[in-house]
Amino acid sequence: MAQLQAVRGTQDLLPAEARRHRAVIETARAVSERYGFGEIATPIFEFTEVFSRPIGETTDVVSKEMYTFKDRGGEEITLRPEYTAGIARAVLSNGLTQSTPLKFFGAGPMFRYERPQKGRYRQFHQIDAELIGPAQPQADIEIIAMGAEILGELGVLTSCRLELNTLGDTPSRTAYRAALVEYFSAHLDKLSDESRDRLGRNPLRILDSKDDGDKLLVAGAPGFGDYLSEDAKAFFEQVKRGLDALGIAYELNPRLVRGLDYYCHTAFEFITTQLGAQGTVLGGGRYDGLMGMMGGPEIPAVGWAGGIERLAMLIAEPKGPARPIAVIPIGEAAELEALKLTQRLRGAGHVVDLGYGGNAGKRMKRANKIEARVALVLGEDELARGAVTFRDLDAGSQEEVSLDGLVERLKGLV
Repeated sequence: MAQLQAVRGTQDLLPAEARRHRAVIETARAVSERYGFGEIATPIFEFTEVFSRPIGETTDVVSKEMYTFKDRGGEEITLRPEYTAGIARAVLSNGLTQSTPLKFFGAGPMFRYERPQKGRYRQFHQIDAELIGPAQPQADIEIIAMGAEILGELGVLTSCRLELNTLGDTPSRTAYRAALVEYFSAHLDKLSDESRDRLGRNPLRILDSKDDGDKLLVAGAPGFGDYLSEDAKAFFEQVKRGLDALGIAYELNPRLVRGLDYYCHTAFEFITTQLGAQGTVLGGGRYDGLMGMMGGPEIPAVGWAGGIERLAMLIAEPKGPARPIAVIPIGEAAELEALKLTQRLRGAGHVVDLGYGGNAGKRMKRANKIEARVALVLGEDELARGAVTFRDLDAGSQEEVSLDGLVERLKGLV
């Protein structure tokens, strides 16, 4: 048992780290509620096709990273690698397609088998927002603005930059795809094996290659802007004008591509320099073709996901719980009364610690160890008088307080 460790790529969220995660989630939840987003929770596993078809067979997520297995009934199941496809499935299977616009916020664990690195685990956690139904660029503006506001309230927006790009509409991507195939085919001998494989299936994915040789070729590849349709250009211009109007600064990055196949039009990432190479803390874009790809009606949508682990590393130390009150019974007769007093104080909203054993000295040591604000000593003499000995552990003072007046005495102190 001494050799037992957490599985590689996973972590135990002990109270201090869990408090940071909770701060990220609660801040995001509060902001999303102001934007009219309702919370959704989808299963952490789905039928494999929910992810494999819409995410794209050529993506690293599907081809290398998904945790897929057969359950005891012989069904092929996958632990969710991302939120969007599962939420889209929920919309379709719950008959919500006629109720658009739909605004969903979610938070929870995701699973990808990849090399663990700073801020990224094989079981990791995300906040997620999806705006389903509107085809107008105002939806893209709103979803980006909400992400910026969440980062602002977390205190990390000033250390992030927003990178923005357009992936165009279908005619734009068709024309650009042909241009990339022509360009990279002329440099086939210099492409990595992985990119050569992608060339015939999804050449846009080559733009996201991490191979150094591929990066040199990508630098000279045709730009997407030269192949945008007039409609796609107009859409992107409206997005930029809306962000300008809201005072949300951005940088154009024509090489920014989202890693999943269902994206179109707007793509964006909030990136920080505080975490080294793994700098993306929140990113997303528009995915108008996803619902149709999953067998439903064609419904436009836009959304983003943010990494809780990375955001938790960036935020200031969250406020901890209130300092506790230590209740210290002396003698067997006081034990039951101390238990009743503890519950009464908890019912009044206080954090209370009642030791499980030991003499008065040991219990006082515990009170100091847990940084209690007040110690309430209850012995036979106090019981006879209907009182407690009230020790202010910060001031080092002591007084007797009646049980009836105790809640009033604690006001403003803890």
